[in-house]
Amino acid sequence: MENSETSPPSGPLAEPDKGVVRPSGPLGQLSESARPSKHREHPTKSPRRRREGKRPQRRGDGHEQLLRGTERRWLPGQPEHLEPSGSASDTAESSPKRFALQVASWRAHFLHGPYPATHFGPKACILPNPTSVMHIQDPASQRLTWNKPPVNVLVIRKIRDESLVEPFKELCRFLVEEKQMMVYVERRVADDATLSKDEAFGSIRNQLCTFREGYDDISDCIDLIICLGGDGTLLYASSLFQGSVPPVMAFHLGSLGFLTPFKFESYKTEVDKVFEGNAAITLRSRLKVKVVKDLLQRAGQQPYSQEQQQQQEQQHEHNGLLPHGHTNSEAGKVTLQLQVLNEVVVDRGPSSYLSNVDLYLNGRLITSVQGDGVIVSTPTGSTAYAAAAGASMIHPNVPAIMVTPICPHSLSFRPIVVPAGVELMITLSPDARNTAWVSFDGRKRQEIQHGDCIKITTSCYPVPSICCHDLVYDWFESLAQCLHWNVRKRQARLADISDSSDTEN
Repeated sequence: MENSETSPPSGPLAEPDKGVVRPSGPLGQLSESARPSKHREHPTKSPRRRREGKRPQRRGDGHEQLLRGTERRWLPGQPEHLEPSGSASDTAESSPKRFALQVASWRAHFLHGPYPATHFGPKACILPNPTSVMHIQDPASQRLTWNKPPVNVLVIRKIRDESLVEPFKELCRFLVEEKQMMVYVERRVADDATLSKDEAFGSIRNQLCTFREGYDDISDCIDLIICLGGDGTLLYASSLFQGSVPPVMAFHLGSLGFLTPFKFESYKTEVDKVFEGNAAITLRSRLKVKVVKDLLQRAGQQPYSQEQQQQQEQQHEHNGLLPHGHTNSEAGKVTLQLQVLNEVVVDRGPSSYLSNVDLYLNGRLITSVQGDGVIVSTPTGSTAYAAAAGASMIHPNVPAIMVTPICPHSLSFRPIVVPAGVELMITLSPDARNTAWVSFDGRKRQEIQHGDCIKITTSCYPVPSICCHDLVYDWFESLAQCLHWNVRKRQARLADISDSSDTEN
């Protein structure tokens, strides 16, 4: 992991310049222009620094840079003598990005613990790795603000649910008339028969901007996403943005509420707070999945001609394989690349035989999974299919990837958690008797044959989910509501309160 104090977070973490996750307080990572001067001296020095100052520097440039970066680290209990020379707002306004992440590394209390020291004794240290792009974000610093006022709002409504028609009209009327926002909706939502018959809503409906999934690209023009429904609406919003995702505000109007913390009864107040900025936010990591379909290694097949390859591409495009992918005509490989919020599921499909797939971790064979399948999920997906398969529930800010077998033939294979920076690869075992099938958040189901592979790692494009209270309270409250924790105790407390009020009266 790269030292967050010596270099700012790298990688394409965000594209346009609307929303910014800004560290709260002056302890966030400083930009190049806002860093303190190197010539400023500390009034006190630690014993290790005094020893290092007396010894001549005989190490290479990489080690010297590491030592200089280490000397700027504050020890536990040591006062902070460096003050930033620029404000956080100046840094945010100078950035041309919408969703830039800054790491606060010196807080005393946050979920990931303190950033580990890179020096071990007087002579040992971690080898510098300038190519590393993995960073741990301080959850306490995850606050949303706006470089520019939001203008374009995407409203996603649960389809085929008549109970959401009135909340949808009420929200659109509020955004268009009172907030003067440009509202985007899916075309099939705008063409709903109930909305078409409502003459009072006709003027608002004519001002809505519509799009079609798979045809119209709206990734560069949306400032905020508002979801009305259950967890499926947020999963659908994630699938629409294969790069940087705008902040998502989800109202609980569906069957499940693990990802939807807001109540619609107070939507005006909550939306106003979000537009004003400074809202707590949860960065829900996604999986970057690449599926390579080796079309030449089919038994008894010859390399495709150009006409056959075009027919094969049309067939795969109809099945949803080609979007966000490409075809290598020389190698005969069709590649699918997706961003997945919940999980990647590899199962046996319609076959009655058990699936048999090999699991690799950073190119090393870990085990062969024989059973109904395997689930590779994010911490957000730990409360979905993985929880039903026996996995633990993990807070979405924990940087990890979960691997959970589905009814394994070998009972010794239990759910495991691996670091977020590793790359998993799943292939069909050579002695597998049948093919396997893969799906991504329950969509784009594909068949996996011999020679195909699925590569999975953590994406650098998280889903910024806006919190109703804070990222800790919202998560445990969603578990308590959806899993019915302490229901009897709550009922008993309510009964005691009612009894005491009756006695006083």
